[in-house]
Amino acid sequence: MDTLDDSGRDRERKRTIVWDDPQINKRDAVSAISGLDYLRSIRDGKISPPPAAKLIGYQLKDVDYGFAAFELHPGEHHYNPFATVHGGILSTLLDTAMTAAVLTTLPQNITCSTVEIKVNFIKPVTAESKLVRCEAKIIHSGRKLATVEGRIKGGNDELYAHGVSTCLIFKVN
Repeated sequence: MDTLDDSGRDRERKRTIVWDDPQINKRDAVSAISGLDYLRSIRDGKISPPPAAKLIGYQLKDVDYGFAAFELHPGEHHYNPFATVHGGILSTLLDTAMTAAVLTTLPQNITCSTVEIKVNFIKPVTAESKLVRCEAKIIHSGRKLATVEGRIKGGNDELYAHGVSTCLIFKVN
């Protein structure tokens, strides 16, 4: 397939992703620290972010008990066929932030996993959107389940997407 467009420019773009061994991250995640301390360690650069963060390009920016915020610089590599950021990327950003918000409330050797997520897409995100921020906070947390909500907004506080999630809370083996 020819990679040049009609004006002779190269249509093909390339991107290289580098990540750390996920088994090391797994050991760090289940070690003798709380979920909040784990996420603070990622935010502060003491623990490497998971490979998905490197692949998609989101970064943990703020974290506190029951709250997490991630940022993403949307680019062409996030696009669907219609030149907007793929809904799966935005869903992943919401899922990551919402699960992290739940994780901040959990002690060592307890973790969580998404069992349900619902996302509402309000407005398309493009590379011109510049930086988007996803903030998530706990709605309710019980012994086995937690509900959490998240919002993706632009720099002018414009809402792009929002969602709710249910997470299962369980002991790490």
